[in-house]
Amino acid sequence: MNSLLKTNDYIGLVANSNGIDIANKDKIDTLIACLKELGLNPLLSSIFYKKQGPFNGTGQERADVLNTYFNDPNIKAIFDLSGGDLSNETLDYIDFQTISDNPKPFFGYSDLSTLLNAINTKSHIATYHYQLRHLIGRNSLEQKEYFLNSFMKSNMPKFKYEFIRGSQMEGIVIGGNIRCFLKLMGTKYQPDFNNKILFLESLSGDCAKMATFLRQYKQIGAFDNLNGIILGTFTEMEKEKYKPTIEEMIISLVDSSIPIAKSLELGHGEDCKCIIIGNHYSLKKQKLEV
Repeated sequence: MNSLLKTNDYIGLVANSNGIDIANKDKIDTLIACLKELGLNPLLSSIFYKKQGPFNGTGQERADVLNTYFNDPNIKAIFDLSGGDLSNETLDYIDFQTISDNPKPFFGYSDLSTLLNAINTKSHIATYHYQLRHLIGRNSLEQKEYFLNSFMKSNMPKFKYEFIRGSQMEGIVIGGNIRCFLKLMGTKYQPDFNNKILFLESLSGDCAKMATFLRQYKQIGAFDNLNGIILGTFTEMEKEKYKPTIEEMIISLVDSSIPIAKSLELGHGEDCKCIIIGNHYSLKKQKLEV
């Protein structure tokens, strides 16, 4: 595997979901300084900070920036720093052919699950469920080391996991945030679930919300022909120790033949790692390699 990024590479920083509050400008400036220390040249989108309410621009304006960054051969990767609710506004304006013709790594998490999977489905390139802002979070030292090893050296991004049912699974990963990924269902951007590994995680949400999300997945047939399920962290559920647990809820809905793995290193936590949407994974019990 070749490294995704090299020293002196230009990278785009965008916000395709909710705009970033100007109150966070100091943090963004710190992140930019951090990236420069790592040897990269970050380029901040001209429509990054909020202008009105949660919006930093229209869906088309945000998509135009994304299309431009993909089309620019000098930009080697694009990192979306946003989250919230608005990323699906951009889908109808994204030039998926341009992305297919100019493939490069696209990173984001949470609400960006919509773009990660739509780009993978329509442009047939892998995308990266990871939040760059972790570089300046509470686990900054560990995250900088992980970033260098995973994205600037010829290493595959790794995460730890354990099986809670079954002992192995193999297939292409799709999914992301349990709520936001549902926005693609019934649209032309919806991925094919057959023989895939479904990855799910969540920041907020109690048992009632998880139950209704999971029921919708079941009703659209998402669980019918899976090769496996990877559960990341479900922050509110696990912090508040809600019952039933997300694991119990999944097990009660999914056929017993489908293996299920759990990772505490995938999700919203500042210590979380990267999982690649559209990448083929082979997970086996008692092994940490993917």
